[in-house]
Amino acid sequence: MTSKISLAHGRDYLAIPGPSVIPDAVLQAMHRPSPNIYAGELVEMMPALTEDLRRVAGTRHDVAIYIANGHGAWEGALSNVIAPGETILAPASGRFTHGWAEMARAIGAEVELIDFGTSSPWDFDRIAEALKADTDHRIKGVLAVHVDTSSSIRNDIPALRALLDELGHPALLMADCIASLGCDRFEMDAWGVDVMVAACQKGLMVPAGVSFVFFNDKAKAKRALMPRVSGYWDWQPRAEPDWFYQYFGGTAPTHHIYGLRAALDMIHAEGLEHVWARHERLAEAVWAACETWAEGGALHLNVSDRAHRSRAVTALRLTEGRGTPLRDYTESNLGLTLGIGLGMVCEDSYFRLGHMGHLNGQMVMGMLGGVETAMAALNIPRGAGALEAAAAALADKD
Repeated sequence: MTSKISLAHGRDYLAIPGPSVIPDAVLQAMHRPSPNIYAGELVEMMPALTEDLRRVAGTRHDVAIYIANGHGAWEGALSNVIAPGETILAPASGRFTHGWAEMARAIGAEVELIDFGTSSPWDFDRIAEALKADTDHRIKGVLAVHVDTSSSIRNDIPALRALLDELGHPALLMADCIASLGCDRFEMDAWGVDVMVAACQKGLMVPAGVSFVFFNDKAKAKRALMPRVSGYWDWQPRAEPDWFYQYFGGTAPTHHIYGLRAALDMIHAEGLEHVWARHERLAEAVWAACETWAEGGALHLNVSDRAHRSRAVTALRLTEGRGTPLRDYTESNLGLTLGIGLGMVCEDSYFRLGHMGHLNGQMVMGMLGGVETAMAALNIPRGAGALEAAAAALADKD
C-alpha cells in the first residue's frame, strides 16, 4: 500500500475567479456538429439572444459581440469613442484598471491615472479634484472597473455617475463588468452607464472566447464623431447588422453561441434578482470563514470593509509567502484549484477564491473545507470555527 494517499481523484473543482465552472447544460449545448452559418437555427436565434444579453446588463440599448476575451472588449469600447490624442481618466483600485489604461495609451489616448492601491476603493474626493480641474473637458471617458478581479474590490458605479452629473462633466462613464456581470448587482441604464464591457467566462458561465460591449445613445453619438474606427472594431454593424455575419465581424463563434443561449436560459429561469441574492449569500459564507481564519493572525482579507467586497471573488493574503504553497497543496492533494495572487506586490503571499456563476452552497463549503485542510496540513495559524461560521451564514435565516 502506498505511504502517501492522494485525495485528488474524482472531479476537479476549479475555484478560480474565471473561467468559472461550466454547467453541464452549457457543455451539452456546445457538444454538437458545426451548424450552417448562413441560414437556419443559428441565424434565427440571434435577435432573442441579444435581447436576453441586454436583460442581464439592464439596458434597452445596443450590444456588440466580439470573438475576443475581455481585453478585446476593452479595445472595442475604446476604439469606438476615444480618438488618438483624447484623454481618459482611470481611477485604479487593482490591476485591471491599469490594463485598460495601458490599452488606451496603445491606441493613442492620453491617460490620467489615479492609483488608489490594491486594497482601497475609489476616493471620490480625489476623483472630483481631477474632474473639477478639467475645465475645458479634455477628459472624454472615465474607465470604471466595477469589480477588480485581482484585488476583489467592488467600486460604487452609481456614486461615480452622480459625481459626473453633479459637476456637469460630459465624459462618458465606461464600466468594466467582466468580473461582475451576472454576479454582483449591475443595472446599466438605471446607473447611467454609457459603455459597459463584459465577457462570457465568469458570471455568464461559458468558456472564454466571446466578449461584449454595451453602449447607449450618448456613446453612439460620440462614435459618429470619430475620425475613423477600424472595420473590425466598429460596433455599429455588430449592433445593427444587415447581414448575419456582421454580428461577429465574420464567421460566427458557433458553439459559443449555443453555449451562451443555454447559459442565458439558466440565468433568466432562476431570475436575475435571485442570481444576485445567491451570490450575496454565498459570498457571506466565504467572508465568514475567512474572517474567522484571520483571527489566527496569518490570513488577511485584502478588502477589510464588506461594503466594498465583490460577491464573485475574494482576494486573501497569507504571511510569509504561504499563498502559493497553500494553492499547491489544494491542487495536488485535494483536486481543488484556487486563484493565483495577481497584480500584488508579493504574489506568492496572495491567493484568490472564485465564487461566481454556476455555484451552490455545497460547492462553497467544499472549497472552504479544502482551504481549512490545507491550512491544517501546512500548520498555518488560524482561528477556530471557520466552517461553522460559513454554515451559519448559509443557513436559512428567514
